[in-house]
Amino acid sequence: MTLLVIAKEPRPGRVKTRLTPPFTPEEAAWLAEAALADTLDVVVRTPARRRVLVLDGAPGPWLPTGIEVVPQCAGGLDERLAAAFARCDGPALLIGMDTPQVTPELLTVDFADCDAYFGPAEDGGFWALGLAAPDPGLLRGVPMSAPDTGAVQRRRLAHLRVRELPRLRDVDTAYDAEAVAGAAPGGRFAARLARLTATHR
Repeated sequence: MTLLVIAKEPRPGRVKTRLTPPFTPEEAAWLAEAALADTLDVVVRTPARRRVLVLDGAPGPWLPTGIEVVPQCAGGLDERLAAAFARCDGPALLIGMDTPQVTPELLTVDFADCDAYFGPAEDGGFWALGLAAPDPGLLRGVPMSAPDTGAVQRRRLAHLRVRELPRLRDVDTAYDAEAVAGAAPGGRFAARLARLTATHR
């Protein structure tokens, strides 16, 4: 299986803009870097044939060894997700950088008796999508960052045998950040959020 992570380089003003306020753009980027580092650490510890970071931007010191980096294509998020799957020649599971509470257990999937995995997100989107036979057409045209993104994407899979993954919360707002840190208190993300929260008091 190929594990795909789609992410943006954690640069101020380009990532986690809904965390400002209460955080500054620099602080939001620092939190995004921690979320990405936690996510990639889990990916490295998950059994996979390939581990690929599909990146908008340039890699930094947060990138662990064992992960291939490829650039995102141009276009909307649906096109970029579709292109990520198009690079795969076998089963693939794609996640983002917004759920640092993921674990190797959550990402260890078996396509032996199903065609797809779908991980719904609390905000109406999805945090994971797995396809036994990657088909970019299943993603193109899905409205992204909308309240019904997850529902539309799930309908695209209606003809497949789908296994549901647990519902997780993306880090979008400060409220989300607190909830996610509570779900994964031992990670970099939780530690950085605690430090920033202390300085804002």
